[in-house]
Amino acid sequence: MITKISSGIQISVETFYQPEYSNPFTNEYMFAYRITIDNLNAFPVKLLRRHWFIYDCNCERREVEGEGVVGVQPIVLPGHQYQYVSGCNFKSEMGKMSGHYTMLNLDTQTNFTVNIPVFEMIAPAKLN
Repeated sequence: MITKISSGIQISVETFYQPEYSNPFTNEYMFAYRITIDNLNAFPVKLLRRHWFIYDCNCERREVEGEGVVGVQPIVLPGHQYQYVSGCNFKSEMGKMSGHYTMLNLDTQTNFTVNIPVFEMIAPAKLN
């Protein structure tokens, strides 16, 4: 698990290779990732936007941004956490992602940025 604290928000990431959705013969590799967002601040926050940088080992680079995560803009109270699972596909056995969230401090109504740590996704066969 990869963990990083940024602006009083702890982001933890776990990754999982999805062999049932992958086909190495056609260079299709699917991964899932679970993100846990812990609010270490004394104020409630709302996750407004996500911005991802996705790097495939074959040198392909993608950028994805949009509102919320998995269709919601969760509110995380002080001392609480929010967790979600999403996925990413690659054309090679390895890739990585990083990015940031735009969050709203619900007490002051000001936006702030929370950095997401770089995390790698590697097909188990590549580790041998």
